[in-house]
Amino acid sequence: MSEAADHPTPAPGAPCWVSLPVRGLAAAQEFYGGLFGWEFESGPGGLGPYVRAYVKGEPVAGMSERQAGTEQLRVTWLPFWASGDAGATAAEVRDHGGTVAVGPVEWEAEGRVVIASDTAGAAFGVWEGTRRFGWRVAEVGVTGIPVWYELIVREAWSAEAFYREVFGHDALAEESAPDYLTLRLEGQPIADVLGVGDRLPRDRGPHWKTYFAVEDPDAAVSTAVRLGGRTVRPPHESPYGRTATLADPEGAHFSVISRRLL
Repeated sequence: MSEAADHPTPAPGAPCWVSLPVRGLAAAQEFYGGLFGWEFESGPGGLGPYVRAYVKGEPVAGMSERQAGTEQLRVTWLPFWASGDAGATAAEVRDHGGTVAVGPVEWEAEGRVVIASDTAGAAFGVWEGTRRFGWRVAEVGVTGIPVWYELIVREAWSAEAFYREVFGHDALAEESAPDYLTLRLEGQPIADVLGVGDRLPRDRGPHWKTYFAVEDPDAAVSTAVRLGGRTVRPPHESPYGRTATLADPEGAHFSVISRRLL
């Protein structure tokens, strides 16, 4: 596997990585490799068995075997927010009502990692490191690249307060839904927060959902089902492109979309 090019260190509070804790690492690689064409490489250490997924030689995502202390976290793709000091950010998480499940943990030469959850219970990661991985600057529309995050909660504005205090995000209300906002960092949109009230699934609870770029969402749904996944929401048109929501064989939800959201 070729080494990824170095990129400027992400600003604190910026999205910088996405990772999935799984029960079966080999089976997860088979599913996502078949769906997105990912290639895999083991490492780094510090988080237990871990692999990076690559697209065109650039690392785009990670997967790890679930570790002690993370059993209570829902099976879901975790967005990682950049930090200049993972320990200080972990303290901020606690001070503002969140929970730290793991870390800070040394991630070999890459930096330090924290796994936490916000006041609503949605899990996420914190990454302190010296370089930015390549997926943020990769070619638009390349299959398998994470392009957007969406937080699903009961009340959007209650969740926004946590991310504003901990990561310095601000928010802009969207007119397309009554409890829907966009998180921004230094004026740039980085994620959505959708309040769904009593429609929040009991089996999922508050959670972050990751969108991955694909060329054809309909074909991606068919492939995912063939590989053992299932359809959560069939392909449909959105203001940002054709999209669908899927669950992998372990039940982790994610979405595919035919164009970049940002």
